[in-house]
Amino acid sequence: MLPPFMRLNEEIYKQFKSKTGQIAVLIDPEKTHELSVLKRIVEKSAFANVDYFFVGGSTVMRKDFQNTIAILKSLTEIPVVMFPGDFQQLSRDADALLYLSLLSGRNPEYLIGQHVKSAKEVLQLNIEVIPTAYILIDGGTQSSVAYVSQTSPIPKNNSSIALNTAIAGILKGNKVLYFDAGSGAKNSVDSSLIKEVKEHLEAVTIVGGGVRTLEQIQELEKVGTNVIVVGNKIEEDIDFLLDVQNYKQTN
Repeated sequence: MLPPFMRLNEEIYKQFKSKTGQIAVLIDPEKTHELSVLKRIVEKSAFANVDYFFVGGSTVMRKDFQNTIAILKSLTEIPVVMFPGDFQQLSRDADALLYLSLLSGRNPEYLIGQHVKSAKEVLQLNIEVIPTAYILIDGGTQSSVAYVSQTSPIPKNNSSIALNTAIAGILKGNKVLYFDAGSGAKNSVDSSLIKEVKEHLEAVTIVGGGVRTLEQIQELEKVGTNVIVVGNKIEEDIDFLLDVQNYKQTN
């Protein structure tokens, strides 16, 4: 029998599924950990009607990860979702955990090894766990996650591999597809790929990496992306959240 949290608690997953064009702000505690900076991001994110905070990074230490989530939870009611880079990045203060399997790579450590290391702790957190197929797409630069995981992203122009990987992920029981071009990507995931995936699968899709313009957000929403993740752009220009607010108001 599944534990109660896996049978009953699907609040965040249902929210993901409820509509397209939702916005998540990605916070990397290694880059953004000072209270004053987090307060500013939270205030502008609330004004912009952002839907989620995702927290994680490729090399974040447990203490910084947990402190960042604790601060966010003290400042906002916007859901905080763990987007972990390794098995240490866990906190019982978060609202949900994206339980990531890196399906685009062939490194067993990120397919199952990290999960085995953290399994008991995840079970004891008693929070919502969302099985997620994590699929890296080439964003024009070597991303931190590709380097740390020692895997190669799927070539940007090879949609058939990406589509088959996504289908395999759903058939294996994942509930969410997360397509990521990586932190600091030059190019975001093509909206045409998401359109093709949606033609074959009725699955919740999240897209991140290289999202820097409202035009990209609009294109991704148009093809049915449920959650669009913005990270580096906000680190560089926090006032982009004002543009997001205007966009959400008019759509």
